[in-house]
Amino acid sequence: MEPAPRARLGLTSADIDRMIDALLFIGPEAGRKRSAFWVLLGLAGVISSAGVASDSTATVIGAMIVAPLMTPILGTALALVLARKGSMVRSLGYVIGGALLVIATGFAFGALDPIGLVSETNTQVQNRINPGLIDLIAALATGTVGAFALVRSDVSDTLPGVAIAISLVPPLAVAGLMLEAARYSDAFGSLLLFGTNVTAIIATGTAVLLLYGVRDVARESGAQVGELRGRTLLVVASLVVLVAVPLSVGTTQVVSQRLAEAEAAPVAREWAEAQGWQVTLLDVRDGAVRLIALGPPPEADPQELRERLDDAGIDLDLVVNLVVGGQRELPAVP
Repeated sequence: MEPAPRARLGLTSADIDRMIDALLFIGPEAGRKRSAFWVLLGLAGVISSAGVASDSTATVIGAMIVAPLMTPILGTALALVLARKGSMVRSLGYVIGGALLVIATGFAFGALDPIGLVSETNTQVQNRINPGLIDLIAALATGTVGAFALVRSDVSDTLPGVAIAISLVPPLAVAGLMLEAARYSDAFGSLLLFGTNVTAIIATGTAVLLLYGVRDVARESGAQVGELRGRTLLVVASLVVLVAVPLSVGTTQVVSQRLAEAEAAPVAREWAEAQGWQVTLLDVRDGAVRLIALGPPPEADPQELRERLDDAGIDLDLVVNLVVGGQRELPAVP
């Protein structure tokens, strides 16, 4: 009688079979798994697009739970560790094809929306078009949890939480909506967030699977294991560094904008109060101070604000929207 394959860090041959069956879309049930993947992803794209368009956090979270994109992403990491080139290419194909499906769904949803999406006031959009290094750090941590839950069947109940924590489908829906609205810079930002999350999951998934000795246990259990080259791991690490570069630039820009907002806000409030007006919104983006002020006639003088900003050393363009009038309650109409 042959000895059972040795377990490493608690991992057994049964765990290898479970992971391969769950992630690689192979075997007698492959057809059913593929159809379920595309149906669930298509529905998740619709739910996510609707949630983004209506600025509904609950709806977007529902789309995150339904979306099965985590499966082929982790499948890519598993195929990479096992050095199964065909499975890796197939898993990446599902990731790319699934991403295109959700983007197309968001684009179609935007085309059918008669009102249009006001991205400046939509928190679901704003939270996904300006990714920074903090998003990469969160994605690396979340990807680690996802891979850990994969190899440890006793903590697999955490996977729904991982699906919520990692943002996969919503950025794609935002990209589709922004492409339809010809907001290409915002679409790129949301795609960068998606790419960051995918890269982080693959990188951390690869690291966790290697740490748990998946290759050795798989080889001892008779599973197909190819030759894993060092340059393959180098490519994965390089991808993480590659996405970190634009994220660093984005983080620097966000910090600069927040500092400029902190400097401009008291100047703008002082200008508005002096004329009996009120600043309702002030932010800095695209190299300009953008301000919305509300007050009674006559209109406030924006040139005076321009001069005050210059005196304060705030050398940014100024965009002012004045809302003339006030608020009053009308009598009920019987």
